[in-house]
Amino acid sequence: MDDWERVVLAGSRIAVKWWRGVRPVVPPVGAFPIPPCAVPTAESRTPLMKRLLVAALSLAALVVGAPAALAAPAPPSDPVLTPTIIGGGTASNAPWAARLFSNGQQSCSATIIAPRYVLTAKHCVASGTISFRIGSLDQTSGGTLANAATIYRHSASDLAIAYLDRSVSATYAPLGTSTDVRVGQNVQVYGWGATCTNQPEINCQSRYLKVATVSVRSTNARDAYNGVAVQATRVNGITAGGDSGGPMFGNGRQVGVASTSDRATVTNYTNVTTYRSWIRSIAGV
Repeated sequence: MDDWERVVLAGSRIAVKWWRGVRPVVPPVGAFPIPPCAVPTAESRTPLMKRLLVAALSLAALVVGAPAALAAPAPPSDPVLTPTIIGGGTASNAPWAARLFSNGQQSCSATIIAPRYVLTAKHCVASGTISFRIGSLDQTSGGTLANAATIYRHSASDLAIAYLDRSVSATYAPLGTSTDVRVGQNVQVYGWGATCTNQPEINCQSRYLKVATVSVRSTNARDAYNGVAVQATRVNGITAGGDSGGPMFGNGRQVGVASTSDRATVTNYTNVTTYRSWIRSIAGV
């Protein structure tokens, strides 16, 4: 059964209210969230939001916001996605993309799913004033700026929905169902994450949205909060710090939200299809 909490942010009276259920304690042993890259720290497996992930890929490779190997063309199963993945990996078309800033600092990735709702990872919105640049491939300019007025956090998975302080006209990310993601399928992942391996990730966040192809290994893995996740392995790239909260697309629809990664070969995305009823109850989509 879905459950969640409501948190009112800066600008309104602060209040916290449980809507259902109980809040989880800590991520499962072995979970390795992709932190939002706000402050560089040493590389080690530490608790959620305590450190940045360091990309374990070569500098010449493409990542979803970090390097990876030379890429292949977008799989035919994802017809609405048309990125250029040739020795680079800058996305060419992602009007639903949103860059998340925490206290003004580049932090995570996200998607706008309705005029006033943005979908991202719960560990990206643990604290601070949250804002977004929506609809621009360039995190430094263009698009529409909006602030989060209210954050809804799913208590048993790494999902969060931000209610914006204004309505944003955009192309909204269509959300998938269980038929849009399957084992063995090539899917695409997007983010503004790190593009280096030899320095703190905060120093090398991608200015432009990146894209990579990964292969689905399981649709019933675990995310950082023991929620249901899609696990995928590297094809031509992998997620790194700063890609948290970014989308996974299958059959042209969003089926995952970036939660954990080993920055080398395996990444776990919270399975959006499992939590559609919760998302719909808040955002109406």
